[in-house]
Amino acid sequence: MRFVIQIVKNAQVVSDGELTGKIGRGYAVLIGIGKEDTEEIADKMTDKMLKMRINADENGKTNLALKDVGGSLLLVSQFTLYADYHHGNRPNFLNAAAPDLAVPLYEHIIARCRSAGYDVQTGIFGADMQLTLTNDGPFTIVLDSDEFIK
Repeated sequence: MRFVIQIVKNAQVVSDGELTGKIGRGYAVLIGIGKEDTEEIADKMTDKMLKMRINADENGKTNLALKDVGGSLLLVSQFTLYADYHHGNRPNFLNAAAPDLAVPLYEHIIARCRSAGYDVQTGIFGADMQLTLTNDGPFTIVLDSDEFIK
């Protein structure tokens, strides 16, 4: 599983021409789900993201979690995070999860964030989406389950 977490001043997603999610301060998160991913991995990834102290405190140090700054989440599914360019110039996405696995895991992540008390906005899985954001910093973190969960 891969999360690209961007600290934003604001962000919105338009899905199939309709505004489906809009936040102020918080994280815009692109979520890639791999074919080997599970709810256990989703839980660990989500917990890690929510506990990360990557927001600036009053001294400008990255010392505060999302909860500490009253931030929201814009969660957007993004299978292209599993693009593989090892053979040629056209990517394949063979390591991305099929929708029958990815949709329930994406919805599980959304539910877990909401149950933790966060305002969560989303795109629509599989839709044509346009994401607009103002990156704060800019500050972007890539969280990959292969690097810290095993």
